[in-house]
Amino acid sequence: VQLQASGGGLVQPGGSLRLSCVASGFTLNRPAIGWFRQAPGKEREAVSCISGRDGSTNYADSVKGRFTISRDNAKNTVYLQMNSLKPDDTALYSCATISAVAELSDGNLMIYGAANWGKGTLVTVSS
Repeated sequence: VQLQASGGGLVQPGGSLRLSCVASGFTLNRPAIGWFRQAPGKEREAVSCISGRDGSTNYADSVKGRFTISRDNAKNTVYLQMNSLKPDDTALYSCATISAVAELSDGNLMIYGAANWGKGTLVTVSS
């Protein structure tokens, strides 16, 4: 059971990237999936997640309106479309299965039960 993130790279501010999270060893349409990022010198933060039950989504305020999470069950893949990228979005992005999520009053996401971490993909936003 493993998840593998890909699609990162170097992009200019204002640009776009689409990250992919591919599952192996299990069917991705069942568990909820979360995208996370960790910038140098900072703690890991949850960016977005999507339910396996009804496809409902959650976003951290820092990416709301710019990032879109989606899933393609036929390809066993969850995507993170990132638009209007900023230098602050520079981080190592990874995905994991999650048990639950709560939206906090400060605009952050609290994730419960993150597991099956795979290697992340590096996103660098710079001119």
